[in-house]
Amino acid sequence: MKADSVSIPQISREQDGRPAAPEKIIHLGIGNFTRAHQAWYTEHASDAAQWGIAGFTGRGPRMSDLLEAQECVYTLITSGRQGDQFEVISSISSMHSGSDTAALRARFTDPDIAIVTSTVTEAGYKRTHTGDLDIADPDVAADLRALKADPLADGLKTVPVRMVAGFLARRCAAAGPITVLPCDNLAGNGAAFRKVVEQAIAEVDPSLLDWTRLNVSWATSMVDRITPATTPGDIEQVECVKGWHDASPVRTEPFREWVIAGDFPAGRPAWDEAGAVITGDVTPYEERKLWMLNGSHSTLAYCGSLFGYKTVADAVADPTLRRWVNEWWDLAGRYISVPTDEYRKQLLERFENPNIRHLLMQIASDGSEKLPVRIVPAARKALKDGAPIVPAARAIAAWILFLTRFSDQLADVNKSKVVACAKACIAADGSVDKGGVKYVVTYLDRSLGGSPLFVDEVVKQLDEVSRAAANR
Repeated sequence: MKADSVSIPQISREQDGRPAAPEKIIHLGIGNFTRAHQAWYTEHASDAAQWGIAGFTGRGPRMSDLLEAQECVYTLITSGRQGDQFEVISSISSMHSGSDTAALRARFTDPDIAIVTSTVTEAGYKRTHTGDLDIADPDVAADLRALKADPLADGLKTVPVRMVAGFLARRCAAAGPITVLPCDNLAGNGAAFRKVVEQAIAEVDPSLLDWTRLNVSWATSMVDRITPATTPGDIEQVECVKGWHDASPVRTEPFREWVIAGDFPAGRPAWDEAGAVITGDVTPYEERKLWMLNGSHSTLAYCGSLFGYKTVADAVADPTLRRWVNEWWDLAGRYISVPTDEYRKQLLERFENPNIRHLLMQIASDGSEKLPVRIVPAARKALKDGAPIVPAARAIAAWILFLTRFSDQLADVNKSKVVACAKACIAADGSVDKGGVKYVVTYLDRSLGGSPLFVDEVVKQLDEVSRAAANR
């Protein structure tokens, strides 16, 4: 739907938002989550007028095109059980395509830029299963060659190499210290991001490492706020309620959490005044969120899809799936050092929220990258302790079945490989090939794949999940 220039004006910064703040933050991978989370915290910081975000898209330019057309402001719809609340977010000052390396390089040379944040998903860091930079990835290899040949190369596709380009430019401009703050669902995301970027530096210009170690602070964060994809209904609702056309509103839930650890030598917004937790150790919060929220989300995404459900709210209302989620929480909760009882109650309330249509297919994307950080760590601990491993084996079994049945709808950075592996687990007559299962489990984690007990349980769960889904 397009704005009617007479009856439905387009949302604008002048009429509906506030003036653009000077750019001090670069964000890589602007999407709905960032706009509901980091941009919200920046909007609600007491010094928001001093901290603008220069946004760069992730996999494509669409978000940049949409937001540029409306001066980078947009409507945030916060949907609780009692209804919806609307506000305009103005904290993004400019938008750019992720491939616009020239624009990114220009921001890195600006001494006012103090922070680089990122939400590029687990796949965007281009890591191997050992956490190293995947230099065999064709895009990574091409970017490394291009930047090594020309420090001003444009059109770089991969985030680690784009960061190297930015650091090269900042060193040349003597623009001063900067903090990198990843905001993706990776355990120890600061250290994880640092590792792949430093490995990319070693391939392009090893002399840059000395500069980064003196001028770059790598912070870590844990983020949480359920944010579905935008629908045509969201656009229509904003038009009806607010009287303006917004081509890219964002719907989110009332709950939000941001836990940050790290140094900010060039400063940061007053995010803590907006509710962010500044701490010396993110790990306990990170594990609680990754294992309990994201782990149960993955369980629901794969099992729920097999059961025929479309959304989290629909899936968690199913008694069997609700029991499976609680069993997973029992397992994961054993290994979390911060309280989990109240957190579990909050998760159920969030999952049941009828006004948040969180699609299972959205959560199911990139399972090959997500399961190793959402399911595997607690599974390894349970296996070592002799604790119940069924919930973890069930999640992996459901993923295998999901890959065989929904490959045409699947979005996964390793799609061709994992779909072929999953299909090799199930013979034409429907029987399970144990060797194939072992291979898939090993693909996710070598230690789990090396455990006959765990592999046998995944084989067993393939049958049990299939039977339960068939009875729906």
